[in-house]
Amino acid sequence: MAAANKAVKVYGWAVSPYVARALLALEEAGVEYELVPMSRDAGDQKIGGHVPETRFGQVPVLEDGDLTLFESRAIARHVLRKHKPELLGGGSLEQSAMVDVWLEVEAHQHHPAAGAIVMQCLITPLIGGERDQAVVDENAGKLRAVFEIYEARLSRSRYLAGDFVSAADLSHFPLMRYFMATEYAAMVEALPHVRAWWEDLAARPAARKVAELMPLDFGLSKKDEQ
Repeated sequence: MAAANKAVKVYGWAVSPYVARALLALEEAGVEYELVPMSRDAGDQKIGGHVPETRFGQVPVLEDGDLTLFESRAIARHVLRKHKPELLGGGSLEQSAMVDVWLEVEAHQHHPAAGAIVMQCLITPLIGGERDQAVVDENAGKLRAVFEIYEARLSRSRYLAGDFVSAADLSHFPLMRYFMATEYAAMVEALPHVRAWWEDLAARPAARKVAELMPLDFGLSKKDEQ
């Protein structure tokens, strides 16, 4: 990470998979940045004095010179478009289109189901609640179907958009980091191509660096509140 006087700043807490998505893009692109830590308990993400004004008051927020952005996937695409466009498909319209397709799949098919499982299996117990197994079962079924589609795709290409790692793959990493700490990681282990894809992503230097900022207890004790 960069010193505090560098132009690029990310506001948020790195344990958030949304913030981690932005950080991973910066790390992959080799961009120096400052992570401006915030307090969940104080609700800093809602305070304009701490976060540049956005329409929704959410983190992450990226400051890149005079440009202020929010929404983690938009931040990641901006960073990569500016610094490492090959991760968005480079100059190939076909490759770029495939990256876009699998980014949409991640956002609309993978993330909702995996996020519900992570919430119920990891976060809810940490804040003193009880998991809703019906919610877990419903979303495990949905996610298993998604991973079966991934398995078929990855049997034909090394990565989701083709034989090159892309933003579509990387966008999965932050939430998968937590999902793989649940018992439902077994569904990944059972699919050889999905397992190899995940192990490849997790071994990337940028992913390993970001993972160090993502403790599996989310930095919370059982008495803390999210």
